[in-house]
Amino acid sequence: MTETAKIAIVGAGSLRGKELNEALSESPFAGADFQLMDDEEELGTLESVGDEVTFIQRIEPSSFERTDFVFFTGDEALTRRHWVDAHRAGASVVDLSGALEGQPGVLVRAPWVEDELGANPQQPSPGLETPAVVPAHPVALALALLLGRMAQAAPVRSASATVLEPASEYGRAAMDELHQQTVKLLNFQDLPRQVYDTQVAFNTTPVFGEAAKFSLAEGESRMHRHYALLAGERLPHAGIQVLHAPVFHGYGISLAVELDHPISLDQTEAALAGEHVDVITADGDPPTNLSVAGQPEILVRARPQGGRDPNGTRFWLWAGFDNLRIAALNALACAVELNRLRPQGKVQ
Repeated sequence: MTETAKIAIVGAGSLRGKELNEALSESPFAGADFQLMDDEEELGTLESVGDEVTFIQRIEPSSFERTDFVFFTGDEALTRRHWVDAHRAGASVVDLSGALEGQPGVLVRAPWVEDELGANPQQPSPGLETPAVVPAHPVALALALLLGRMAQAAPVRSASATVLEPASEYGRAAMDELHQQTVKLLNFQDLPRQVYDTQVAFNTTPVFGEAAKFSLAEGESRMHRHYALLAGERLPHAGIQVLHAPVFHGYGISLAVELDHPISLDQTEAALAGEHVDVITADGDPPTNLSVAGQPEILVRARPQGGRDPNGTRFWLWAGFDNLRIAALNALACAVELNRLRPQGKVQ
């Protein structure tokens, strides 16, 4: 990436946009020229980009001229309104909203997994004809990394994950409603339900209300779909159940793994350790929503299922990670992958 390259963040005022902005300033793309864009509500808001301060601009059809990368970090509707203009301008499009999944030629990507397991022969690699990439869901990414490493220690017979999802996965409005519900409950007042259409404060739920703006089932389906794309025939099927937890930030994953033959806890921890994963041993504090905040790695602790015998075929993995940070870093990895194509021409 050269210093004269131009990068646009569409949806810059969103939680994902702010996280990506921060991650970009600490990446190989830090020397680029940045444009922050969003809808009417965020116009004129000042934001820091590296050592400089800029403001969020209005999105125009001409906004993407001579832009090398466009990251869509707002809601799906915002992406659908503007991505064609970015594509026609010759920019490499990275869609963190997920709106473009299923569009012809659009690929779901997780370069960290390919670095770990090698290219998936069942999935095409991006090329000059690729219109956009969708970074894989961070839960699918985490499961693929963890199960890929467990499989190196012993073949994985089965895997089942319970995923605790935070409010920040649905944006600032969801976080605000969780906060407001908490305050209202403590004051014995009626709860706001515009986002969730159910009580989420002091409550863990597998489903939102019928009038909710988001769907846990859709998110769970996306995790399954993305994990299957990343796993191909290289990794075992993983059962995934999603529960919404009354927390603001950070995913928690309780992962039950059954192996084909016994291994020790030391072997398990050694297999899990590596780039993007920080193993927490029994003498350390376990991963929590607080400890993973701002961390660029997936934190994980392993223990045998049942009893204290450190050798066995069944293990519990408790993993936690910052949902916004890992999503931003995966998007950056996708951009680095696309950038390798740019000396040969623009990705179109």
